[in-house]
Amino acid sequence: MLLEIKDAHVHYGKIAALKGITIEVREGEIVTLIGANGAGKSTTLKMISGLRPLSGGSVLFEGKDISKMPGHKRVLAGIGQAPEGRGIFPGMSVEDNLHMGAYARRGDASKELKEVYELFPRLAERKSQAGGTMSGGEQQMLAIGRALMAKPKVVLLDEPSMGLAPMLVQQIFSIIKEINRRGTTVLLVEQNAQQALQIAQRAYVLETGHIVKSAPAADLLDDPAVRAAYLGGDLGEAASAGTPPKDATVTRTDDSPEGDEGN
Repeated sequence: MLLEIKDAHVHYGKIAALKGITIEVREGEIVTLIGANGAGKSTTLKMISGLRPLSGGSVLFEGKDISKMPGHKRVLAGIGQAPEGRGIFPGMSVEDNLHMGAYARRGDASKELKEVYELFPRLAERKSQAGGTMSGGEQQMLAIGRALMAKPKVVLLDEPSMGLAPMLVQQIFSIIKEINRRGTTVLLVEQNAQQALQIAQRAYVLETGHIVKSAPAADLLDDPAVRAAYLGGDLGEAASAGTPPKDATVTRTDDSPEGDEGN
């Protein structure tokens, strides 16, 4: 098993964000986490990458317990992340942003840079442009490309389609499939449940810090409860178009005093 989360608990102060979740990600898979805002999805990724400490349970990577490993060492071990909100360096050029993704590595990163530019030709065209002047879609490409510069064995993608136009949503999901085809395992948190389930092999449904369903992604696409909660009616039609319906809840919730969300 490449990545295992066992009975993981995470708290923000006295608030329990994760309440004993267990997740497995095998090498070569695309696994997705779906759930409502505030369910604990983004907290799960932060816990895996070392940005949020465990209150209980463990994280294993390639069979080794990394629960207390600092975040930068997890990057070196093979865990990369493109965070929600992209988190690029706005005053730095595209190419300098990408090189920041390889900051902890030793040696030449030109091979990885070439591969990122092959995946994202738009970044190659704008490699000298300041990251902060790019469109939202281009910044998302930059955030994913930066994560890939560390040569991760698994890349954690947090809401890669958020705020993007439908055409760009399709492009981002095609790129995620290509990243996986080239050998990188993907753990995907995504508000667009329809698209996520269509490209993933397996999926977990999170509700208020608990895993309530775990199944092959294709099965969840046909699950009546999942369809009603995340795919049914207007929500399913809007998700397939890459946009939320007017009556869908898309606001973020903040369940921590530090400003970390509980998604």
